[in-house]
Amino acid sequence: MAEKEDRYEDNVAGEFYVDDQCIDCDLCRETAPNNFTRNDDGGHSFVYKQPENDEERELCVEAMEGCPVEAIGDDGE
Repeated sequence: MAEKEDRYEDNVAGEFYVDDQCIDCDLCRETAPNNFTRNDDGGHSFVYKQPENDEERELCVEAMEGCPVEAIGDDGE
């Protein structure tokens, strides 16, 4: 389960975030490319844009539910 206190600083403020459990598997970036991107230096994903509509939110939830290490949280801010 993602921990708010372990979230990467790259994440924009808001509901969704990625924490330091991320293994850079690319699932979230493939599922919700409008919201997740990669930190090439750190080798992890992060939320660069919070969802702005229902479709983007559904894709973020899908990415969170599919994350193999549960590194995506939805109680950020």
